[in-house]
Amino acid sequence: MPILRLDFGNLPYLGAFALATDNVVILPSQLTARDERVLEALGVEPTRASINGSSLIGVFAAGNSNGLVVTDLIEPQEEALLRRLGVKVVRISSKHTAIGNLVLANDKGAIVSPDFPDEAVRLIGEALEVPVERGTIAGLKNVGAAGVATNKGALVHPDASDEEIELLESILRVPVDVGTACGGVEFVGVCIIANSKGALVGTTTTGPELGRVESALGFI
Repeated sequence: MPILRLDFGNLPYLGAFALATDNVVILPSQLTARDERVLEALGVEPTRASINGSSLIGVFAAGNSNGLVVTDLIEPQEEALLRRLGVKVVRISSKHTAIGNLVLANDKGAIVSPDFPDEAVRLIGEALEVPVERGTIAGLKNVGAAGVATNKGALVHPDASDEEIELLESILRVPVDVGTACGGVEFVGVCIIANSKGALVGTTTTGPELGRVESALGFI
């Protein structure tokens, strides 16, 4: 099954606490989750870690199969662990520390918050080895929280405009659909972790929402 429902402890907002690419899956050290279910859905053995001393891995890091971008707040031992996994880690010096909320990427492209300066946009492109464009989703700058993307498809905030979806499809080079998760939450990036092999969603996600996630991310 490419999509499974689970929680971290009693928390259904998986995208805030974890990060997945086709190569790595990073789960928070402090919160409980059944690693075998994560492996079943995403096809990658999960690693336990923290970012910036926090369990909010999906908030403080973003990436794709080519690398991860984090802020200078990452602790040396945290960066060393990621590098031992073979992950390229690039630090972005920025006042915008919630990078996971501000970057939406797959292995084909990335869209980032309009607030990032030119140097940060350049570094993100070099780290992820993809073209990068500034943009919004539903008029929101926190594009990482408002969407989730894989190499097969993307699901974004239901209020995304036609123009925004067109830009997303041109950057990410996958079909883009709109929807919610976790029982009506519009910030789907906070609710879902996914790669090209599968996805995990919070247990409060409804049947119709699961169907939209499955379709949008290219699993049917």
